[in-house]
Amino acid sequence: MNIKKYLPILKWLPNYRLATFNQDLLAAMIVTVMLVPQSLAYAMLAGLPPEVGLYASIAPLLIYTVFGTSSALSVGPVAVIALMTMTTAGNIVSPEGEAYLTTVILLTFMSGIMLTLMGLFRLGFLTNFLSHPVISGFITASAVIIAVSQFKHLLGVSVSGHSLPGLLVALAQALPEMNLTTLLMGSGTLLFLYATRRWLGPLLTGLGVSRAIAGSVGRLAPILAVLVTTWLTAQFALIERGVAIVGEVPAGLPPLALPSTDVSLWQQLWVGALLISIVGFVESVSVGQTLAAKRRERIDPDQELIGLGCANLGSAVSTGMPVTGGFSRSVVNFDAGARTPAAGALTALGILVVILWLTPLLRTLPIATLAATIIIAVLSLIDVHAIKHTWRYSKADFSAMLLTVVITLLQGVEAGILAGVGLSLALHIYRTSRPHTAVVGRVAGSEHFRNIERHTVETSANLLIMRVDESLYFANARYLEDQIQTLVSQRPKLEHLVISCQAVNLIDASALDSLESINLRLMDTGIKFHLAEVKGPVMDRLDKVGFPQRLSGEIFISTFAAWQHLKAASKNHHDDLEVSEI
Repeated sequence: MNIKKYLPILKWLPNYRLATFNQDLLAAMIVTVMLVPQSLAYAMLAGLPPEVGLYASIAPLLIYTVFGTSSALSVGPVAVIALMTMTTAGNIVSPEGEAYLTTVILLTFMSGIMLTLMGLFRLGFLTNFLSHPVISGFITASAVIIAVSQFKHLLGVSVSGHSLPGLLVALAQALPEMNLTTLLMGSGTLLFLYATRRWLGPLLTGLGVSRAIAGSVGRLAPILAVLVTTWLTAQFALIERGVAIVGEVPAGLPPLALPSTDVSLWQQLWVGALLISIVGFVESVSVGQTLAAKRRERIDPDQELIGLGCANLGSAVSTGMPVTGGFSRSVVNFDAGARTPAAGALTALGILVVILWLTPLLRTLPIATLAATIIIAVLSLIDVHAIKHTWRYSKADFSAMLLTVVITLLQGVEAGILAGVGLSLALHIYRTSRPHTAVVGRVAGSEHFRNIERHTVETSANLLIMRVDESLYFANARYLEDQIQTLVSQRPKLEHLVISCQAVNLIDASALDSLESINLRLMDTGIKFHLAEVKGPVMDRLDKVGFPQRLSGEIFISTFAAWQHLKAASKNHHDDLEVSEI
């Protein structure tokens, strides 16, 4: 066994140099400043004490450094996973009770186990069954729910709900109880963060500052908001005016935790843990691959599963919450010059410094500030461009995206992602169950064959060449039989039928039975059945069961070879060459 395959740190650590360390250290310092308010905010979003977010930003980062393959991915709490955590655990126990944290720890532990096992068994391909439009729709709808759910903290009221209608109704009913000071604090912070994100970068760039520095300064705006609002709250005793604060954040190392052994709790959480694992991995590997491509590097999706799984196991035993690769932090990490996963380990040490010595400074941090930070962070997840693009490109994909959005908004994130998985599979099965087929003819003077409905080509009344643009399996085998039967019934002079198989990568047992049936039916009508351009692996399987020997016709190496041979044979009877018009 190649141990470096499972411990990627052994590949880059021997070549680690001081210059690389300096780049990683700079990136880590920037990400640490950004991660502190994010960790607190996402813990709050998940219904957890704020320190849990900090705990989840230490052990997972250290562990990912050992097992991860991305040089820039920053692992930690993220908004969508925090919301899914709240939904899954909150449906079982109340967030107000002590059992809630125990439930989240078990959820994190189960997610870690699932991700690790998926990686060891190389099951990363399963996430491909979630289509991009469905994932985009789910994340967009989740971002809307997250943003709306945080308005209660901007208003200073207490409401609950996991769906958009429920949240809106609860907020409307709570409006008479809103706290004006909290509203001013929260809305002011929200406007400041929006303005810095929207206009600060272009302003600094216009003044001659480089784009990289301008972008980094803009992303550090939340820490300035935290410092200013924390100082204002303490200086003017805003707590007495009803402004809710974070309160005491325990200092010290993350306490060790063991997952619950309650079998019934495991049974209730496994579906939620699986969904969190899948969504977290899809988000993480998407970010990792995008950043790796910019440096002409590559990541190993199966090893990423192991890395994220171990990171979540580490989070669970250190009283953390589910984690994955965060988009905004990873981009900042990349732009700041992180060269190896060691940047994550250095970030973890920075968070450790905060939690050991700087937590008293967080006591008067207004919760409204964290809510504003979350709202601004998730606005980038609302992908209007993707919705418009999908609408223009594919109405079927848009329908799946729209339905995912609607179900997520109306029924909550768990129902939304389950619907998304179901829609992705249903859409795939529907498309492949009705594969595109085309009757093709020869482009005059060439060895190329094209669709007779799109090109001017040569055809023959006694020879039909049909191209199948999909693998043949149980879902589309009967459809192929019906297509051939229809085509044959329309051609009384037909003597030879050729299926051109250049796009066929698989013929399963059901499809083989259909080919056997087609062969027998055509034999009964005096038509010979041929195949062309059968790929090697497919041919090997056909040979194993002796199908070529039972075939009434032949198997040709190319469509042109079939055309030449069968046309020559036909000329012994009559010459019926025709030219199809578009």
